[in-house]
Amino acid sequence: MGRKTRRTILTHLLLIVICFLVLSPVLFAVSKSTQTRAQVFHYPPKLGPGTALVKNYRTAWHDFNLGLYMRNSLIIAGIVMIAKTLFSMLAGLGLVYFDFPLKDAVFYFILFTLMMPTEIMIIALFNLVSDLGWGNNYAALTVPFLASATGVFLFRQHFSSIPTDLVDAARVDGSGPLRFLWSILVPMSRNTIGALALIQFIYMWNMYIWPLVIIRENARQVVQVGLRGMTAVQDTTNWGVVMAGAVLAMLPPLIVFILLHEQFTRGFALGQEK
Repeated sequence: MGRKTRRTILTHLLLIVICFLVLSPVLFAVSKSTQTRAQVFHYPPKLGPGTALVKNYRTAWHDFNLGLYMRNSLIIAGIVMIAKTLFSMLAGLGLVYFDFPLKDAVFYFILFTLMMPTEIMIIALFNLVSDLGWGNNYAALTVPFLASATGVFLFRQHFSSIPTDLVDAARVDGSGPLRFLWSILVPMSRNTIGALALIQFIYMWNMYIWPLVIIRENARQVVQVGLRGMTAVQDTTNWGVVMAGAVLAMLPPLIVFILLHEQFTRGFALGQEK
């Protein structure tokens, strides 16, 4: 028992050290977000709280319009998260429970699109969005991202694991495809839905290149571009204010992760009992 206790203590100490190392960049950012410019560049580095906490966060929120950028990102990420999850469920339903010509070929083509990063399509996508007159508005930031090959794959694999007896029972009861989806598949797919919703929200929240290319007005810009602008418009960068903006920008995805972390973990756990 003595050896087992010592091993347990050492294991927990090692895990605490690893967690601290992982959190150290965030703790550093939080510390610097409370400091003045002089305190940020003080040598030796000061890692404790500073004297400019309220000033830095107020400056980041109001003077650099971070609140506006975060609102835009919340709207865009929320729209894409909900629409992608819905469309992915419908596509998974069709690929599993409907028979149509070349069904397997369609699924493999969807998987093939996973190997095409968004960056290689930016020029063509920019021309298409501009021709449609969607430039510089929310449509340009949401419509091109409403489909998800990852989401279709997740729901297709999940629906394939559901016993076919449920399908036969639903047909006997006279349930249509949408009724079957809403009443049976959705309650059984909460973990997969939560996992995909979390992934898509964080993906859209962190989007940088496409909004930088397609959006020209600051009133429509997103938070990641806004954070970059905080360093571009200052002659001498006040890193305390920049770190305050970064900490504020971390809060929405952190809150979403806290709300959905259980579903996210179960949604990707191999061998997890349903």
